[in-house]
Amino acid sequence: MSVSGRIYLDNAATSWPKPDTVYQAMDRYNREIGAPVGRSSYREADKVQRTVETCRTQIAQLIGAASANRIIFTYSGTDSLNLAIQGLVRPNDHVVTTQLEHNSVLRPLRYLQEHCQVDVTRVAADRQGQISAEQVMAAIRPETRLVIVNHVSNVIGSIQPVAEIGKACRDRNCLYLVDAAQSFGHLPVDVQEFQCDLLAAPGHKGLCGPTGTGLLYVRSELEHELRPLRFGGTGTISETDQQPSTMPDRFESGNHNAVGLFGLAAGVRHVTELGISQIQAHVMQLGTHLQQRLETFSQVTTYGCAQDWVRTGVVSLNVAGYDARELAALLDSAARIQARAGFHCAPGAHQTIGTDQMGGTLRLSWSEFNSTEDLDRVLEIFEQIG
Repeated sequence: MSVSGRIYLDNAATSWPKPDTVYQAMDRYNREIGAPVGRSSYREADKVQRTVETCRTQIAQLIGAASANRIIFTYSGTDSLNLAIQGLVRPNDHVVTTQLEHNSVLRPLRYLQEHCQVDVTRVAADRQGQISAEQVMAAIRPETRLVIVNHVSNVIGSIQPVAEIGKACRDRNCLYLVDAAQSFGHLPVDVQEFQCDLLAAPGHKGLCGPTGTGLLYVRSELEHELRPLRFGGTGTISETDQQPSTMPDRFESGNHNAVGLFGLAAGVRHVTELGISQIQAHVMQLGTHLQQRLETFSQVTTYGCAQDWVRTGVVSLNVAGYDARELAALLDSAARIQARAGFHCAPGAHQTIGTDQMGGTLRLSWSEFNSTEDLDRVLEIFEQIG
């Protein structure tokens, strides 16, 4: 959908536009409510608390969590991943991850390697961006503390066998963290099926909420092993200077991003009411249309498995004779088509697909708010420059 003349195809970075109900909820909070989360008992504060807890409950239901208190609200997907990684990994531990991970995983691990003697194994993907459960199993050692896998690549949309990997981790008694940044809200996500101990996601992508929101699912009892990274007021047990031990208060110190959570609540409600299957069907219809048209362009190279990127609405490509950043600038100047070029904060993914020496890729990422006309406009530009 073209909004104000823009064709927005950067939804893997953040979704836009949002449903109107998201804007309305945030405006209502700012203009009419303005109370903090969990700190008072007057009418507006009660409304805030009920809205936030309803959002927590709906998220828990969407991912199959046993209870709403397993959901911790954070300030981004990066915040969630840092809490999970730095809160669990101890000096001299071993961690298994993949070459496809985002820097939100790679950089905390690099810090732990350099400062806490943590050993990290990065499992390689094939040229289609696939990781096998067998590869992960082979990398797990008796001292492995944590396995981290990106459900969907933010570069090429490849989908990993997270349920198979989860079973391998459960069988080997090591903790398992799934990064659902590009899947939650786009694909079915079920923590019971995945057998994961933790699942991290932003609120501003597939869930249609605003930036400044995120979540971390933590399985029952694991909170006693997970160290908070932030301490302070929670609005509960205020008579002591000890951090609460209960979920989710233990990890939600400081005033919440209340206006953001109002927006997230509206976004989650939108996704729940519309249904992830319907959202995915629209994304796949657009992806199939794009794939069929791109196959006719000899100068265009796409990366990864088409079956995956069609399902996830994320494709990386290059056009012969053009640097990816040059191509992105051309699309914007010619038709206000907005896409991202470069390495997309995932350097290992570009090593996998062989674009690390080419300046990365142009990434197109569409959503339920896009149309076939939006993608056809991109293809028209490719025809003109071909």
